[in-house]
Amino acid sequence: MTPTAAPASSTLVRTWQRHSGAERFWRFVVWLVIVAAIVQSLRSIEVIPEFLADAPEQMADMLTRMWPIDWAHYPGTVHGALVETLHIATVGTLMSVLLAVPFALLVARNVTRNRALNLLARIVLVSSRSVNSLVWALLFVAVFGPGALAGTFAIALRSVGFVGKLLGEALEESPPGPIEALQASGCSKGSEILYGHWPQIKPAFWSVLLLRWDINVRESAVLGLVGAGGIGMALDTALNLFQWPRVAVVLVAIFAVVLILEVLVNAIRKRVM
Repeated sequence: MTPTAAPASSTLVRTWQRHSGAERFWRFVVWLVIVAAIVQSLRSIEVIPEFLADAPEQMADMLTRMWPIDWAHYPGTVHGALVETLHIATVGTLMSVLLAVPFALLVARNVTRNRALNLLARIVLVSSRSVNSLVWALLFVAVFGPGALAGTFAIALRSVGFVGKLLGEALEESPPGPIEALQASGCSKGSEILYGHWPQIKPAFWSVLLLRWDINVRESAVLGLVGAGGIGMALDTALNLFQWPRVAVVLVAIFAVVLILEVLVNAIRKRVM
């Protein structure tokens, strides 16, 4: 019997690739779009090379004019404006909470089971977040005139979207067990919210409130640049008059308040939560 040759076994070499051909193509397209957007942006913002090269020298000259800091400006003009900034942020935050809680209840699908009301509340919250606080301030300065009232309403309406969105998400993520138990016992909707939802979202509520107040103090510091009261008006006046030592006092005061509030908010959160 003639021996037959065994069939040659072909070895299949498999190479591992992180992305498929289609994924590599779309990644290339995305990077191409990003590069094109950057190039177009650089062409449209009209950077003047002479000013850019001169910026370090101008910055050094401005810092030299600010030193030494003239602390005599603080009692007369800076302190009152700083206190007004804190008042704007505090009252605006409280107003935003009062306005945001109803919308948070409406946007949470496990609390309000009406799709139309959910959509309406979401549109309101998104609209509030989409408009910057400076734009709100410009609108209210046109309505109420320059001053702290315009800044307070600007902070309040800007914060409604932030507070309402986070509270609505906290409501939706709360466990359904206690709510179902209250519903089975025949509790009203108000009792269900008060005794079922509130104990579960209380830590998130205080966390959101403190965080938003901290943010609002920082935002209130610049609203005065458009006439909405606070320390921003003192900064704008000092800049317009080229009073650089006074500008330094305002900047140091803002920095100190932000630093103190950061420590204070963290301490309160540890005690409350």
